[in-house]
Amino acid sequence: MTCPFCGFREDKVIDSRESKEGDSIRRRRQCLSCERRFTTYERCDEVPYMVVKKDGRRETFDRQKVLNGLLRACEKRPVSMGKLADLVNLIESLLFESPDREISTTQIGEELMTSLKALDKIAYVRFASVYRDFQDVDEFLRELNSISSTRKI
Repeated sequence: MTCPFCGFREDKVIDSRESKEGDSIRRRRQCLSCERRFTTYERCDEVPYMVVKKDGRRETFDRQKVLNGLLRACEKRPVSMGKLADLVNLIESLLFESPDREISTTQIGEELMTSLKALDKIAYVRFASVYRDFQDVDEFLRELNSISSTRKI
């Protein structure tokens, strides 16, 4: 939790109580930096976060699906699970920041490809081949050529 007074990201919980209605938990916290106290309220997130598919369908966001796609692209590559978790966290934060509580698969794919391109070129090409649905070798070669041309610059 970020301190509202100094912005420090670590605190300790001094007191926790359930609200009278039972729909939230009130926590008194103390910042470990400035030692000021503040109150937070926790409640269940009732409206699900949604993903808008290319055909317009909507389904609930599944963090594991994003991670599985990344794992397939990074199979036998020197990419740590921590880096993959960071990428999934990035996508999740984009979704959480969305006022509509939804994100398109196009936005997810583009964001992941940008990050993978910087992280591991082979994983990027693997992910792009599935995401962009390469139909023939020429499309695959065009993508490889674009990577190799940007690398020489």
